[in-house]
Amino acid sequence: MLAALCAQPSSWQHGYAIARDTGLKSGTLYPILIRLADRGLMEARWEDEQPVGRPRRHLYRLTPDGLASATTALAEVTPEVKATARAGLSPRRRLSTQG
Repeated sequence: MLAALCAQPSSWQHGYAIARDTGLKSGTLYPILIRLADRGLMEARWEDEQPVGRPRRHLYRLTPDGLASATTALAEVTPEVKATARAGLSPRRRLSTQG
């Protein structure tokens, strides 16, 4: 998830796009986004205008402190975890497919 947020750190992204890019379900994603915002690592706001045919989306982007923290965390990730993420598997799913 951090890599997806760091890919376009100054762009506002809506939760559905982040979920699509990361494969996280909303019950996992939104609590993470809320915690990051509560800690000042993520900015959150509503879309400026009401689009026709759908509700306004909540938008998210990393703060400068959030980007620095995410970059540091990504640099500390082990090569095995990086390979798992590139393959599109969570560590849990990867383990369940071995055997």
